Amino acid sequence: MIRFILLQNRQGKTRLAKYYVPLEDSEKHKVEYEVHRLVVNRDPKFTNFVEFRTHKVIYRRYAGLFFSICVDITDNELAYLECIHLFVEILDHFFSNVCELDLVFNFHKVYLILDEFILAGELQETSKKVT
Repeated sequence: MIRFILLQNRQGKTRLAKYYVPLEDSEKHKVEYEVHRLVVNRDPKFTNFVEFRTHKVIYRRYAGLFFSICVDITDNELAYLECIHLFVEILDHFFSNVCELDLVFNFHKVYLILDEFILAGELQETSKKVT
């Protein structure tokens, strides 16, 4: 199950955050800070999977944005890497070459796309043709 999804820029500003488990606001800020510190400082030659508390974070960098998904420790990492890539492709198709400003100024559309793609912490569709 997906715990949360974060889209953050290189400076650590969170551009999109969707939590599928209940957390206090202070805990959310702490998690966002820790995840950002974890993925930004990682060497690009390492894998895109890293253990985070009792879960694992799968992340991918596109231009200046880090797409991070926190999942259960037993979940398949490669499936979630593909999930991130498919989500970026969907955003590219919708915004015709998505950039950080599209996410900032059209956040309601991005959340709508995300809600269609992932429901209650579970991936709904993995086929590009269907989505």
